[in-house]
Amino acid sequence: MPRLKRPTFPKKGSRDGWYSRGYLPHFDSEGQTQTVTSRLFDSMPQEVLEAWKEELADLPQQAYDLERRKRIDAYLDQGHGSCLLRDPQAADIVQNNWLRFDGERYQLHAWVVMPNHTHILFTPAPGWDLSRIAHTWKSYTAHAINKLLGRSGKLWQDEPFDRYIRDERHFANAVAYIENNPVKAGLCDRPEDWPWSSAYWRAKAEEDSGPGSAQG
Repeated sequence: MPRLKRPTFPKKGSRDGWYSRGYLPHFDSEGQTQTVTSRLFDSMPQEVLEAWKEELADLPQQAYDLERRKRIDAYLDQGHGSCLLRDPQAADIVQNNWLRFDGERYQLHAWVVMPNHTHILFTPAPGWDLSRIAHTWKSYTAHAINKLLGRSGKLWQDEPFDRYIRDERHFANAVAYIENNPVKAGLCDRPEDWPWSSAYWRAKAEEDSGPGSAQG
């Protein structure tokens, strides 16, 4: 079971690892703890993003980034698109794929599978970077979910939203946001009630290891 192990943070002032794919900046450095948000193909129309880009163009970069992220999160939580991950078996495919390589390709810290998007907080293992990890996730899950649902074609948006973790406080806030996402979206009452999340797995592990757990 993944635990909240100490993540790796960037050195202050370091910009090593920054590059750009299209219009989104990405940070990709070995051992760098990051959050990644992946969206289903029809969950976030490009025209909506472009409209926001024009509306927020006059804001300073930091304020622009913050407001844009808030709008994206709120839009996704409204459940737009086909919401293919609402299917329990499809959500299982995503979660089980993450868990399969925990401790090998990366260290999982927190995650959640929502109906039309996912959030994951992790630290890549030596020799593995964000691009390679994200590609394997998307490739495998797209094939498996399409087969499950009897469909073909694109499953994920090409561009994930990723963000490196600055420090301990940022890490704690990221965990809280990810695990509370189903509650915020009105899908359950408590984070640990959502089966496709680190909160559920951690609560289950604590229950299994609690007093009397070994009793028949």
